[in-house]
Amino acid sequence: MALLRELFSEDARELKRLEKTADLVLAREQEMKDLSDEELRNKTQEYKERLAKGETLDDLLPEAFATAREAASRVIGEKPYKVQIEGSIAMHRGDIAEMKTGEGKTLTATMAVYLNALGGQGVHVITVNEYLAGRDAAWMGEIYRFLGLTVGVNKHEMSEAEKRAAYACDITYTTNSELGFDYLRDNMARSVKDRVQRGLNVAIVDEVDSVLIDESRTPLIISGGSKDTANLYIAADRFVKTLEKPEYEYDKYTKEQKCVSGDYDIDEKTRQVMLTDTGVEKAEAFFNLDNLYDLNNTQLVHHINQALKANYIMMKDVEYVVSDEKEIVIVDQFTGRVMPGRAYSDGLHQAIEAKENVPIKEETSTMATITYQNLFRLYGKLAGMTGTAKTEEEEFLNTYNMRVVVIPTNRPVIRQDLPDEIYARKEDKYKALVRKVKELYEKGQPVLVGTIAVEVSELLDNMLKKEGIPHEVLNAKNHAREAEIIAKAGRPKSVTIATNMAGRGTDIKLTKESRELGGLAVLGSERHESRRIDNQLRGRSGRQGDPGFSRFYVSLEDDLMVRFGTDKLKNLFKSLGDEQIESKQVTRSITMAQKKVEGANFDTRKNLLDYDDVLRRQREIIYEQRNKVLETEDITDMVRLMIEKVVEQSLQANLSDTRKDTVDLAGLVQSLEVLGLTGDRGFHVEELEGKNYEQLKEYIFDRAWKEFEAEIAPLKAQFLPYMKSVVLSTIDRNWVGHIDLMEKLRNGIGLRAYAQNNPLQQYVQEGFDMFEAMNQRIDYEVASNFLKIRLQQPKQPANKVEAAREAAKARANA
Repeated sequence: MALLRELFSEDARELKRLEKTADLVLAREQEMKDLSDEELRNKTQEYKERLAKGETLDDLLPEAFATAREAASRVIGEKPYKVQIEGSIAMHRGDIAEMKTGEGKTLTATMAVYLNALGGQGVHVITVNEYLAGRDAAWMGEIYRFLGLTVGVNKHEMSEAEKRAAYACDITYTTNSELGFDYLRDNMARSVKDRVQRGLNVAIVDEVDSVLIDESRTPLIISGGSKDTANLYIAADRFVKTLEKPEYEYDKYTKEQKCVSGDYDIDEKTRQVMLTDTGVEKAEAFFNLDNLYDLNNTQLVHHINQALKANYIMMKDVEYVVSDEKEIVIVDQFTGRVMPGRAYSDGLHQAIEAKENVPIKEETSTMATITYQNLFRLYGKLAGMTGTAKTEEEEFLNTYNMRVVVIPTNRPVIRQDLPDEIYARKEDKYKALVRKVKELYEKGQPVLVGTIAVEVSELLDNMLKKEGIPHEVLNAKNHAREAEIIAKAGRPKSVTIATNMAGRGTDIKLTKESRELGGLAVLGSERHESRRIDNQLRGRSGRQGDPGFSRFYVSLEDDLMVRFGTDKLKNLFKSLGDEQIESKQVTRSITMAQKKVEGANFDTRKNLLDYDDVLRRQREIIYEQRNKVLETEDITDMVRLMIEKVVEQSLQANLSDTRKDTVDLAGLVQSLEVLGLTGDRGFHVEELEGKNYEQLKEYIFDRAWKEFEAEIAPLKAQFLPYMKSVVLSTIDRNWVGHIDLMEKLRNGIGLRAYAQNNPLQQYVQEGFDMFEAMNQRIDYEVASNFLKIRLQQPKQPANKVEAAREAAKARANA
């Protein structure tokens, strides 16, 4: 309790500090009101000049916030409340403002965005989809444009020039995924002018929990090239479809379900599936093998495992949908939105394509990858806003160094959050939910039914149709009508079924009649594995002091209860039959199950981050090296250093085993010949005798470098672009290969635990060794390329007569 009081008192102290600063902003309200439009607009230039003279953004905050607030009032007719000012101050400080639904987060951000844009290095406002990015840029952009700042929107379909213009603006609206892919593409660019971003300065993230927590388990990947493996996926799919389903019995000793027959076994908690002994025997017979787990069959085992997962773990209309174009489209498990263009990695996508009998896309190699955690940690300042983040504050602090500040509501929340209705079977639960919808529809009260999967939304859709209740369905299959559906969801007699997307980022506004009927009723078809998502659904009702209520319908057959529920609960319902109960014991069990899942998801994200941190350090070194090559006109010094390193490598490779200071000269000469130092550029044992290690290194390098310089000297200006191109190509080719190797290492490293080794430590060490080897390979390939080069000089005419003859010949051929 003492700890809780301390935590709450710290929150209270932080709110006091925000309130104090907000009062300074409000104190300037009249001063700004008295200014003409032109005088208010001129404030922007004044603030920029004051920054240039040494004032800080914190010094300017009260005035700049008051300026943006007055501009908002004049341009869009809305003036931020005091609590919105407090939320914006929290964001300026690099924290997260948790504000309830309907409290105007979009307007709240404008003051912090305006202040941070004054520095001229750009502010990125990040939203979860392009519709919201476009809407907010058009709506709030009017305020910034009025104050003399430029506003851009970055979209997927834009050309490079359009993207460059959008990023060059003072304020850029974009989605998290497009921002990440632009960053990766910029670090694959072959010239400075091909890059679109100008650095990562300040980011303010809308729905920050969705972007930085929910989506951070999926890394961004740019793929290229192709591997011809379609037939293997089809064969593996055909095989796993012949397998017998597992049967389970309860083991009273382990208190777990135990597989007693069947060809494969499923672990519900970890969502893993593996072949049983009989399954292995069937695989060996099907593929005509002596031993499935022979080293030569590694690729086949991988394809079988992915086919098992595709067929028995990945569910259609839950994890993915099959679009009209006959392709697999992933559904975001947290928002319910489809993610076109995204694909499962490691061949799982192709396995699902084989399962659903749609064309199999060629499997590709990873060319660039980054996690959202590491992308957003590149920003100088990172802040955010959402309706639900406090439950994840520990993760925000540990990963991003951001506190979560809970901002009070402008008006008290009067929504009623009713206890869960609990049933033994799903069927009974859905019937009860539909009865409640019918009752509310007949009363006229608007209803929002929240589901966690497309499949459930379609089941309830059919049940409501049978009852003759008009309704709208908002899920991954018809997300294009999202804004239209949400706009009508607060009207009397409106019934809306929505997956987790639930119009996130758009408010369900009630009519006067709807308020009088009791406000929006939110009914959840089941509890989500994250309490935060449940809170988001509840928060769709009760905005800005509106009435409403929320209730969840739960059954012991729900995925959450199957995976983490206890046997005590199952026994409790055996005697109840179809009856519904409200039980504190069940509610506690649900909360405990959610905490377990949240903990497991946090561990997954932390594990992903721990492993990606290894690649992050390597990525930063490679990208810095690439940028140096791109931005330097003459990279001769870089090539010189590479050749020097490779001469050293050749010496190291030919040190005597017995005496470490003695070099095997015959072996060294052979190594230098392989490197490209042959013929008149080659070395002989006789000329190297009598020299120690350092003398050899200096002698070989000096002679090799002088001869290279002499070779390129007559055509150096024309040769420099070629030199840059060779170095960039060599870095890129090796980096892509290295990412692929690191991915393979990562996938297999878990097995080291069986040998009592720490997998992460092993990954760090082996990843470092592989990275060092890659850098040596880059140096060697560049050095070898240039040391072997022989430039053809243009043939000079011998005299004036020959020159005239050459000119006449050229004219005749023209």
